[in-house]
Amino acid sequence: MIYERTPNMLRSLLFAATLSAFLVAPALADTTPGGGEGAKVTLVYDHELPNVPGKSMRGVLVEYAPGGFSEAHTHPSSAFIYATVLEGAIRSQVNGGPITVYKAGESFSELPGDRHGVSENASKTEPAKLLAVFVVDTSQQELTFPITK
Repeated sequence: MIYERTPNMLRSLLFAATLSAFLVAPALADTTPGGGEGAKVTLVYDHELPNVPGKSMRGVLVEYAPGGFSEAHTHPSSAFIYATVLEGAIRSQVNGGPITVYKAGESFSELPGDRHGVSENASKTEPAKLLAVFVVDTSQQELTFPITK
């Protein structure tokens, strides 16, 4: 009788351990610099590219509170960035160009050396999220640098 319960107990323990891992993982994610008032920036993916020696792909989740923003910034000179808005709307300006509003499902990119002057939640009442995917030198640890005047 004890033998018959062991597989079920083991399955229950494995399920509980797996569930715990999923619940705890977001709390263990690395937070990278680059946030501003009402902005949370979290590294959610980091993988070396096996077919491009010396390069890595890094995913950064940027979560903006209502009215939140990131300070004006640049990225490493080796970085190509593809960003997609996951929730809400993001107001963005690159290299002094026009300010553009990107809504959930819309995307934009930044080239090496671009200056990101405006990056903010377009709403004062709703949160917004974007996922920025970097292709960057593997040795590069910092992904965001403030623009000093």
